[in-house]
Amino acid sequence: MKSTGVVRRVDDLGRIVIPKEIRRTLRIRDGESLEIFVDREMIALKKFSTMTDMDEISKQLVDIVNSVTNQNVFITDRDNFIAGSGSLRKKYLNKSISKSLELIMKERKTIVEHSLHSIELSGSVVEEYAYVICPVIMSGDAIGLVLIVSENSNIGQVEEKMADVVSKFLGKHIEE
Repeated sequence: MKSTGVVRRVDDLGRIVIPKEIRRTLRIRDGESLEIFVDREMIALKKFSTMTDMDEISKQLVDIVNSVTNQNVFITDRDNFIAGSGSLRKKYLNKSISKSLELIMKERKTIVEHSLHSIELSGSVVEEYAYVICPVIMSGDAIGLVLIVSENSNIGQVEEKMADVVSKFLGKHIEE
């Protein structure tokens, strides 16, 4: 673990302020939850993701949808690709989502491109894919995305329905 050189005092209520530069670097937004870990004399903070609890189910879902559609399938939380299946799996799995995907999640709209279309999935690399992107909604909040991505132009109604079903299933399952 590397030191940032930043020192903060604990106030009389036990609070500390995480510097803005660190919050920006780690993409910690106002109101977001952090998990607290203790190891001997060290306190570690980690961004909390409700989707992390869905790790095993997410992996099974992407594999099932991939076997039915023969397309690349991904599930994200608010920051990263957390599950993936298909030929693009290694390219995106555990990578940060792009600003474009963050915006789609924020807007809570399903986006469908049946033919090849430019999109930035991770980093600042723009690729040509056909795709369907559905937000995962839990208690009114967008907490992730389901993506079905084709390297050629064959996204149809089956892929649209599958993405919708998976996103609704994850949203309901996490609420319970």
